[in-house]
Amino acid sequence: MLRVRWVSAPLSALVWASYVLIVIVWTPLVLLFRLTTFPWDRDRRLVGRLFHLSAVVAGSINPFFTFRLAGVELINPKKPHVFVANHSSFTDVFLIVRLPWEMKWLSKRSIFRIPILGWQMRAAGDVPIIRGDRDDARRAMKKMRGILQSGVSVILFPEGTRSPDGSLAKFRAGAFRLAIEAGVDVVPLAIAGAADSLPKHSLVFQPSTAMLRVLPPVPTAGWTPENAPRLAERVRDQIAAAIGREPTAQRAIR
Repeated sequence: MLRVRWVSAPLSALVWASYVLIVIVWTPLVLLFRLTTFPWDRDRRLVGRLFHLSAVVAGSINPFFTFRLAGVELINPKKPHVFVANHSSFTDVFLIVRLPWEMKWLSKRSIFRIPILGWQMRAAGDVPIIRGDRDDARRAMKKMRGILQSGVSVILFPEGTRSPDGSLAKFRAGAFRLAIEAGVDVVPLAIAGAADSLPKHSLVFQPSTAMLRVLPPVPTAGWTPENAPRLAERVRDQIAAAIGREPTAQRAIR
């Protein structure tokens, strides 16, 4: 075990350094692409795809990661959806971006404050949110509704934060209320194995195989915003069954 840690720590440092380099290299690409495609890319679908491709590259060069995808054929990429995923590790991002369609991300505002990376996220059309601020949450959801109305999908983590052990907390209703109000399907994304690759509060990667399973879309027709918590519970149960875990509603959200 000590030998594994001795190798993992310096190799992880090299990986993080390569990520910084990717962000720097991608900046002029995103800027140039945004300037040249602005007249016909008003929904930022193309520039967003270019930006999110940087995370695909970052995940591909990481020697600790092995990724698997299943169920991609279930989705019509020409239709907007609200994608929701369980969240156990920062690695989830590198896995989700490998899906072959563009999605706008709802991310905490502190990530948007990271130099250069935050600007690229804004240029790509991703949406910041201040955790725990209801007024800002309403603003962010209004922005997400506009994205869906333009025909572009969105991705949210309804647990609200990463799980320290891969367990499932109670899903918040916001993502499901958004889908109901926008009249689009909810698509559950079940992620297993990512928690082992980069544990919460750690910067040292560990060898892991992570699987993302796209589950069948869940129609929101006939649901009302008041019933969003019930829809959230139903989707959470589907994800729990797909990853082979029991939901743990008692885990604190912080």
